[in-house]
Amino acid sequence: MNVTILGAGAWGTALAVQAAPRHAVQLWARQPAHARALGSSRRNERYLPGIALPAEVAVVDTIDAALAHAADGLVVIATPMSGLRAMLAAVPGQARVLWLCKGFEAGSGLLGHEIAQQLRPQAHAGVLSGPSFAEEVARGQPTALVAASADAALREAAAEAFHTDLLRVYTSADPIGVEVGGALKNVMAIAAGLCDGLAAQSVAAPGTPGHNARAALITRGLAEMTRLGLALGARAETFMGLSGLGDLVLTATGDLSRNRKVGLGLAAGRPLARVLADLGHVAEGVYSAPVVLLRARAVGVEMPITEAVVGVLEGRLNVLDAVRGLMGRWPRAES
Repeated sequence: MNVTILGAGAWGTALAVQAAPRHAVQLWARQPAHARALGSSRRNERYLPGIALPAEVAVVDTIDAALAHAADGLVVIATPMSGLRAMLAAVPGQARVLWLCKGFEAGSGLLGHEIAQQLRPQAHAGVLSGPSFAEEVARGQPTALVAASADAALREAAAEAFHTDLLRVYTSADPIGVEVGGALKNVMAIAAGLCDGLAAQSVAAPGTPGHNARAALITRGLAEMTRLGLALGARAETFMGLSGLGDLVLTATGDLSRNRKVGLGLAAGRPLARVLADLGHVAEGVYSAPVVLLRARAVGVEMPITEAVVGVLEGRLNVLDAVRGLMGRWPRAES
């Protein structure tokens, strides 16, 4: 199968590495200088240091050539959420296309499948998501993903393209639930980072969150994620799967999580702009959180953790007050 990956960041590079032994892969880099560096050094030191790019991966900086390569194959969009609309608009309508980004589009408040419905309502489109750090995928460490689409043939094509003994690809007919889970887990990971950051600064002082608080936050974060997903038309069981519980646990606890690092940095008292500059990568939860809150309010869904995260990101709440405020809410039935 011909596979074109649009975006030579960490995730695009990782998937190119994994697909290259079995498929003809082209990796498109937006910046010509980046494409030249990848082509000559066969390494992506900016986004995925230490990983060799197989010789079978062709690196290009011309999107037309990349799309022509995948005319009868598969296009994978590996840009941040902010680039998804432009990439979908560039892909021919008959092409089979998946995207990797997780979040809500700033401004419109739309998820990826909703953008696709606007631009290409009859096209073969879906999302590849799940609990996965690009570095581990590139190194061949065991990982499980889920390919979600209303198009059964596309789901099977995604599994054919990327399923191996070490990269297991499940399929789902619930792209709404998979995308809500992928977007919300980033917001919850910021909250978990806030909690862990406060815990690291204290010696179990009364009122300071610890492991118990983090467990409560992750559990209630899953409930919050599920409520919004159901209101938007998702299936409840999706949130107990890879793109729900699985991705939430990984992103909220893993040391490689960008969004958790944002929370840790804010808890340490560093300004958000500095935290993001030091990160050097996109942390989608920062941009998704206010959009999530707007969509939740529009459908009448209560999102207290998201509200607290937005308050901290906007500078209206300090970290300790935000976490204590969540724990001090009135008691209620768990479900």
